[in-house]
Amino acid sequence: MHPGLILAIDQGTTNTKALLVEWSGEPVFRTTSAVTLIHTAQGYVEQDPKQLWDSVQRVIAECTVYASRRGNSIKAIAISNQRETALAWDATTGEPLANAISWQCARSTEICQRLSAHTDTMRAKTGLPLATLITAGKWAWLLEHDAGVQAHARAGTLHLGTVDSWLIHRLTGGSVHATDRSNASRTGLLSLEQLTWDTGLLNLFEIPAASMPELRSSSGHFGVCSSIAELAGVPILAAIGDSHAAMFGHGQYTRGTVKATYGTGSSLMAPTPTLAEDTPLLARTVAWSIADHTQFALEGNIAMTGSAVQWVGEFLQLADPAREAAALASTVSDTNGVYFVPAMVGLGAPYWDAQAHGTITGLGRSHTAAHLARAAIEAIAYQVADVFFAMEEAGHVAFLALHADGGATRNHALMQFQADILGRQVLLPANDELSALGASRLAGLALGWWGSLDEIAALPCTTETFVPTMRAADRDRHYTGWKAAIKRTMLRAEACV
Repeated sequence: MHPGLILAIDQGTTNTKALLVEWSGEPVFRTTSAVTLIHTAQGYVEQDPKQLWDSVQRVIAECTVYASRRGNSIKAIAISNQRETALAWDATTGEPLANAISWQCARSTEICQRLSAHTDTMRAKTGLPLATLITAGKWAWLLEHDAGVQAHARAGTLHLGTVDSWLIHRLTGGSVHATDRSNASRTGLLSLEQLTWDTGLLNLFEIPAASMPELRSSSGHFGVCSSIAELAGVPILAAIGDSHAAMFGHGQYTRGTVKATYGTGSSLMAPTPTLAEDTPLLARTVAWSIADHTQFALEGNIAMTGSAVQWVGEFLQLADPAREAAALASTVSDTNGVYFVPAMVGLGAPYWDAQAHGTITGLGRSHTAAHLARAAIEAIAYQVADVFFAMEEAGHVAFLALHADGGATRNHALMQFQADILGRQVLLPANDELSALGASRLAGLALGWWGSLDEIAALPCTTETFVPTMRAADRDRHYTGWKAAIKRTMLRAEACV
């Protein structure tokens, strides 16, 4: 037996979560700390890097107290994180130079438009569209608009990174500036064929190569903790983007499987035997890297899923917006023909329309707030279905089921509607904190707790199954209505250009 524990930290958009995981692969303790999004007058979306770090310190404190009381030592730290969010800090002092630019923020629209002639090159090299989602455009914006960032770039004291890099830098007392290849593959600067930072793209975005973090495997050594006394000397043995970590946590590593992570936004990911051919509908990405092996995947990103329910709750001026909107939605059995396309920050996969804005269609005199709330819930399932079907087409594969994780999976009405719209089973794991769990299992590989992916796949993973019950004719009618709403949204976007 291994008496120690792995501390897995999942730093997300609205919460920082932490798990303590034992050798059986099961979590024995969990905690969470809320973080906030800053919406500026210019329509930008930001976060305070210090608040992110403070939230990590809070969950670590609770975990170390629990481990001490139980008489266990923490053997390793694992990190999963919100992706594409861009940070910049002073390499010497470790102080942030600006607020973090959220992955949701579209302030780099003008930069993407300016570089639009390089769209095909970007996608061919990095697997990503030239869109406001990618981190490169956010760093480029900081370098163009923030005097402090510019000064540090000139002085050679600028560190750029995603959230994992920021936390690693803080945990190691500033001694390590590194990222893993899964996070790097979401920046728009990683060559998928070479698995290195692409010099041409760095130059294109005018990002100094010296400011970029070192590339490492998702399971491996990222330094030791020196900034928190209770964790002094504990190694950081895993770092991985949250969606990638969730897929790893499902224990499904073969072609023909697909997972969806339901959060503020959502991500679908399906492993591919090799780097897939270029496709304009979906992203190609590094799923994770272990030693000399890199696992690739197809991915589709959706900007607003859980946040769409939150928006409706705020629009309706509910005291607890997301929770009360979901409760309101449960009071009606359907939307009575209302469709809500939550394209408030554009449409992601498989449409990639940055000009799109949110639309509500099908409203009649008899509709109520409950129908709008229900439409927001169903919009999550429709958007996931769009990516699911596009992924089947691009991957030349038929998925038998959808593996689901994330906070919204607790809404069983949503999960049932998801199964009905897909016409496939939806499988839920016993533990819905799959990102933290997946990161812990990568750290366990580095510790030697488990010797192979087969051993991890064999760990217990009890699932709850939702079986489609909707008639095919009703499924087609609902989905046809959604596609019509999408078409109206995109036509409206074209008319506004």
